[in-house]
Amino acid sequence: MAESTPAESHWRFSIVPGYFLQSEPTTDAGSFDYVAANFGLIPRAYDSDPKFDPDGKKTQWERFEYQVRKLNREAEPDTTYKVLFLGRHGQGYHNVAEAKYGTELWDCYWSLLDGDENGTWVDARLTDLGIAQAKTAHNAWKTQLADKIPTPETYYVSPLNRCLATAYHTFSGLGIPLTDPFRPLIKELLRETIGQHTCDGRSSKSAIEAEYPLYRIEPGFAETDPLYDARLRESDSARDKRFRDLFQDIFGHDGNTFLSLTAHSGAITSMLVVTGHRPFALETGGVIPIFVKAEKVAGALPPMEVEPWFPPPACKN
Repeated sequence: MAESTPAESHWRFSIVPGYFLQSEPTTDAGSFDYVAANFGLIPRAYDSDPKFDPDGKKTQWERFEYQVRKLNREAEPDTTYKVLFLGRHGQGYHNVAEAKYGTELWDCYWSLLDGDENGTWVDARLTDLGIAQAKTAHNAWKTQLADKIPTPETYYVSPLNRCLATAYHTFSGLGIPLTDPFRPLIKELLRETIGQHTCDGRSSKSAIEAEYPLYRIEPGFAETDPLYDARLRESDSARDKRFRDLFQDIFGHDGNTFLSLTAHSGAITSMLVVTGHRPFALETGGVIPIFVKAEKVAGALPPMEVEPWFPPPACKN
């Protein structure tokens, strides 16, 4: 495992272009199908092919994995490369409610409540469609495994129920390392935009442990949600800073190369910002791999201009 990042240094991130379609400016996020596109892996040759695959018999994923590990072997001591498989949770009951009432009424009124006559969306759970979307991701992984995709060496998951369930339905039963049994690590900061919306407050540690007894929980995880504020909502820039801090933690402590992170739309938006990836919206249940170069540089993290958390907007009607 990599050593912790010293206080007098920090990680600087960038995206390695030319490997995944999602990082290319010509790829349309609105019409992109990650399942049909093999997670977006670009069919191409690598400079490591002549040595690793002189007979042309290896799969694209095998050659990609070799190329990534070669870059790490040859990298400067303060440089590392990681491939992050970012998965958005499947459809939750809060998604259904927002579609029903519209985003404006959702933000100013309904999201502040526990639910409606059709049920609750507190720490929202997956709908039947959401479970099906997670199983679509499961089948997509199964298809790519036949082509020898490099499997995650670490699995991280948001503490919110819709992500805990999505990760379970996606990875359990694949028969790959670390999934039998499936024991991802729950990270507090990997959650959705915090505050106001009751769907974005997490359950207690005890409740999570009771429902997912095999999941691992990071040290220091509080019994009750220490971050949720019913009156104020986290700004986009504050969320970006939170994920910058989270990535300093992950890159400073996790020496693995291929990582899975199951999270949320807003969370993935911030992860793309932090790593310098172009914006790329995911549908519920979608997956995007990103190829990240991290360089350890001297000095403390530079300050970020962060907008304050804000109260709910006033309803117009």
